[in-house]
Amino acid sequence: MLATLLSVAAPAGIDAPRAQATAVPPQVSAPAPDTDAPARLEDIEVVGRPLEQMIRNYVREVAKPVYGRNLARWDDPICVGVANLQAEAAQYIADRVSTVAEDLGLRTGQPGCAPNVLIVATDTPSEVAAAMIDRSPRAFRTGASGMDQGRSALNAFRTSEKPVRWWAVSVPVDSETGERAVRLPGECRNMCTETIDFAPVIMVDSVSMMRTQIVDNLNRVVVVVDANKVGEVSALQLADYIAMISLAQIDPNADTGDYSSILNIFDHPSDAASLTDWDLAYLKGLYSAERNRRNVGSNRLEVASTIRRAHADIRRAQDNEED
Repeated sequence: MLATLLSVAAPAGIDAPRAQATAVPPQVSAPAPDTDAPARLEDIEVVGRPLEQMIRNYVREVAKPVYGRNLARWDDPICVGVANLQAEAAQYIADRVSTVAEDLGLRTGQPGCAPNVLIVATDTPSEVAAAMIDRSPRAFRTGASGMDQGRSALNAFRTSEKPVRWWAVSVPVDSETGERAVRLPGECRNMCTETIDFAPVIMVDSVSMMRTQIVDNLNRVVVVVDANKVGEVSALQLADYIAMISLAQIDPNADTGDYSSILNIFDHPSDAASLTDWDLAYLKGLYSAERNRRNVGSNRLEVASTIRRAHADIRRAQDNEED
């Protein structure tokens, strides 16, 4: 039972290492057909504009980049750490999140790596969130431009009553060199006497009003799980929910009720047994995007176009199975 697996273990440090072995997920029964069920991507007929609009609406609803920035994704290897759970549950969640990441083409850290995706389970989530923020405020708000959602969002993270809450930090970087494109407070180069010593230097090969070589990479994600509120979902559902919010910048207030998505499981556990085609297509769209569009709206449209192609692939696969 998930409630047993998610009983909070003895207090542990929040930088727990990634579990390495693979646990067997519990069996999850497929939900019964429901005429009022949310739309499944694989069931939508190819009808032109309405489908395109539905995909764009989904991207607009779930995506939550830092204000004024494009959608961020992981580029460096990710290392998943799980704290305060029994070993079997911690192992399973860490491995499942890592597997989803690998399926998107990401590298995962070796044993003993320092976690940049940290998952903490607790009976007192608000107290734990507040303690982490107070102990390491710069880990949550770096003080640099374009790296986090801001003070109001951090306060919402601190006081949230949701079963799972999360905080993501992203970094604008030069796609040509991988160097950070923003300055952290107190950072400087050379003698720290000239204005230029306090600003990042970006070498631009060609100037364009349409494209940019500055992209946004996720840097770390902290997830806090309220162990008292997740008993209605399976271990696979919880792990996939965490994978979705850890691998993309997801709006915690997204209304995805019209779509079959793992993001619905705490309101309607039967909506999705695992990551759905909507979820997978979104993640694949994000990790397939070139990310060189200067305009934020164009960046989202690129992700939407990839979701549309994923839908076409699903329909072709279904047609081949029927033949």
